[in-house]
Amino acid sequence: MSRPLHRGISGMRISGNNHDLWDSQMKDKTEKEDLDRNRSSDHSYLSLQFPLKVLLADNNSPSKYGSRENGFASDPFSIGTPRSRHKLTLLLLKLSLVVILVLALTGSLWWTISISASSRGQILHNYRRLQEQLVSDLWDIGELSLGSSRFKEVEFCSQESENYVPCFNVSENLALGFSNGDENDRHCGQGSRQSCLLLPPVNYRIPLRWPTGRDVIWVSNVKITAQEVLSSGSLTKRMMMLDEEQISFRSSSMFDGVEDYSHQIAEMIGLRNESNLIQAGVRTILDIGCGYGSFGAHLFPKQLLTMCIANYEASGSQVQLTLERGLPAMINSFSSKQLPYPSLSFDMLHCARCGIDWDQKDGSFLIEVDRVLRPGGYFVWTSPLINARNKENLKRWNFVRDFAENICWEMLSQQDETVVWKKTTKRNCYSSRKPGSGPSICSRGHDIETPYYRPLQACIAGTQSRRWIPIEERRTWPSRSQLSKSELAIYGLHLEELAEDSANWKTAVHNYWSLLSPLIFSDHPKRPGDEDPSPPYNMLRNVLDMNAHFGGFNSALLEAGKSVWVMNVVPTTGPNYLPLILDRGFVGVLHDWCEPFPTYPRTYDLVHAAGLLSLDSGKQRRCTMLDIFMEVDRVVRPEVSSLRLGDNT
Repeated sequence: MSRPLHRGISGMRISGNNHDLWDSQMKDKTEKEDLDRNRSSDHSYLSLQFPLKVLLADNNSPSKYGSRENGFASDPFSIGTPRSRHKLTLLLLKLSLVVILVLALTGSLWWTISISASSRGQILHNYRRLQEQLVSDLWDIGELSLGSSRFKEVEFCSQESENYVPCFNVSENLALGFSNGDENDRHCGQGSRQSCLLLPPVNYRIPLRWPTGRDVIWVSNVKITAQEVLSSGSLTKRMMMLDEEQISFRSSSMFDGVEDYSHQIAEMIGLRNESNLIQAGVRTILDIGCGYGSFGAHLFPKQLLTMCIANYEASGSQVQLTLERGLPAMINSFSSKQLPYPSLSFDMLHCARCGIDWDQKDGSFLIEVDRVLRPGGYFVWTSPLINARNKENLKRWNFVRDFAENICWEMLSQQDETVVWKKTTKRNCYSSRKPGSGPSICSRGHDIETPYYRPLQACIAGTQSRRWIPIEERRTWPSRSQLSKSELAIYGLHLEELAEDSANWKTAVHNYWSLLSPLIFSDHPKRPGDEDPSPPYNMLRNVLDMNAHFGGFNSALLEAGKSVWVMNVVPTTGPNYLPLILDRGFVGVLHDWCEPFPTYPRTYDLVHAAGLLSLDSGKQRRCTMLDIFMEVDRVVRPEVSSLRLGDNT
């Protein structure tokens, strides 16, 4: 009986006799010929089976030279060997690369076909932003590369200049021939900017954090004396208390004067109290000659934003003390120029013994009030002239009353020394007047929406604007900050553009706050054992945005719950979105940054200048980077101040 067959590694059969060896050789030869005949036809079949065999291979298969359960050793070129598995891996990689390439080409083709016109526009917009940033960065590098040949060490100003405000020099203006109120205006000549750094007062102290700083300020930080406080009006004296170190402004909970006065104004409009002004469409108020900002301080917790404007004063300044309290204010006047605000921008104008002679210059001051007042807005005037009894004062009062009627204002009420008018919401009111009964309507050439250094006009402006929307028809605050599709169309914008801008600034504010937290949550110095306060009780209150664009930085700060107010500045060298900013319920102004800003030194906690330098990238520069940085140094407060300069890209 013959032995069982065993196939060796070399393919030879081991047998006990020559006959068996011959049979084995013949059989092997026959099998080899059959294998050669079928190799070509089986190759494709095996190649398809190759991956499947690997996936279905027995995990218990023996090693390369071991035997299987059927008694046969594994072939070195069989599917389960390492060499064959290496070939399989290469094949799988090739197949994977082919699949990935096909998917990539298909996806690219689909993306190219599906991209919309708006998407292409967004890509171009982002590309332009990157170009602007590149130009700005290259210009900055060029400035710095000049080194000492361009920049010299800046010296400090004398201590007498600690409250210096450029462009407001009354004595120089008088010497130049300005008079009749023009001497109070800003005149920025060639030598109006100082080439030195202003020093803070010797005893300067960090302001108390908000809201404590609203009611208590340090005497050493402002230029006012006890005699100036005592010589001020009776109402002002009752609202201020002065000691050796502090000036205390009585809050409404302690002093009923401002609260009663605000309540009276609301009742004269037909409202229950001042808290209902928001529901009546009032959000932004321009306070002319604001005293020390107590009217705006009382209204601020009621979501009413009051901007104080007053003439430049060398000492005892209304604007300086108001800003020191953390309230909106800037130097400006009605003397000869139009205000740097868009037409139809404020819901209410307020003047309580503001020192404006409204009957002068043929009513030009009242025409300017009408220009910046929104349709349906209110003009509140408190003056002893209203209750005048002598002939001269009665004549002046009659002129103001008649002129208000001729420009389509309705007198709502008169109580004591206060009168409230409401601007018309109907444009046809002006055309229905008797001929010659009032100022004419401005032509399109004279109806400039956002004037800058423009003389007072004798015609009624804003009637042809697409922004002529009564305050009652606008959404109330805070919904007003998110303009509707139809409102954005006035400025040629889409909802997607404003949404993208808002999203970018939300992220930026989050990042800013993380970086600023170690600084703004400090008490300078805090008492031992005290913890850093949480928002909104922090050192950051007054914010200056030098290039406000859509006002997105302002909006993001408020949405994040930061108790700040923002002066939104729109540079004259860039697109004018100031009307949009004020329509959103914020405050702002048009300004040329090659001139000093109309404010006192040390009035802002945070200066933000994203994208400012790139605005001039394509124009001949009228001022240097050093000029801008020196102006920033003048307006920021010591120690708590910060600067963000660059593009938010």
